[in-house]
Amino acid sequence: MRPYVLGLPRYANVAPLHHFLRLEGFRVLHAVPAELNRLLLSGEVGLSLVSSYFYLKHQDSLGLLPDFSVAVLGRVYSVNLFHKGALPHLARVALTTESATSVALLKLLLKEAGAGPRYERRKGGLELLSAYDGVLLIGDQAIKAYAALLPEVPETPHALPTRFGEVEVADLSTLWFQRTHLPFVFAVWAYRKENPPPKALVQALREARREGLGRLREVAEAEARRLGVHPLLLQHYLWNFRYHLEEPDRLGLKAFAEALGLPFAPAFYPE
Repeated sequence: MRPYVLGLPRYANVAPLHHFLRLEGFRVLHAVPAELNRLLLSGEVGLSLVSSYFYLKHQDSLGLLPDFSVAVLGRVYSVNLFHKGALPHLARVALTTESATSVALLKLLLKEAGAGPRYERRKGGLELLSAYDGVLLIGDQAIKAYAALLPEVPETPHALPTRFGEVEVADLSTLWFQRTHLPFVFAVWAYRKENPPPKALVQALREARREGLGRLREVAEAEARRLGVHPLLLQHYLWNFRYHLEEPDRLGLKAFAEALGLPFAPAFYPE
């Protein structure tokens, strides 16, 4: 019998969910969110962290773990539009190829800001600013790009700058909070309704999250070594996330669905 497959992105912000994960009889498959979305639909993975935009588009066929999320209330630090010039005046924007949710959120926010840039999917980093007015980066790539601009890590995240010369950093989760005063849910655990995860796997994920959040400094230091950035920056980053899909997060997810003209009728995992 084939083992049940768990899909995981290799991003620092999900490390507290799996750093201490102990699996027996299950297999883990690592990929970027856009690829995990596809693998879940095809049945190649059974349970996966997927982008909230993907979940909302396919919620008729997907079940949802009721107490897991990757969400932020305010600044997220790793879903950033690095740009030159005011947002309403952006003409050309390069988009990450890794995430549908961040792209959908950016287009929504820029449209509301009065911007109508030409969007192009491009692989790359800050070097794209030589040809574009803005570049959307997410996850580890965004963290490393920001860290490369940062002259030093301040004692408090409130002092982290958002402007570096002519380059400004627009944090999409901050813009969402200013719009709604709600968290933004970037990812959820989803599965095909006909193939729910075994209870033992869900319990293992809950235990791993509990240990990961309780030992967050260890997780941050390990991820900082992997990315080659200052551990304090990673600790600032990780303690900002909401991992439990609580009522404010569900309201944020519903607000995102409504902004996209999509329904919100989740089918939660039966306990």
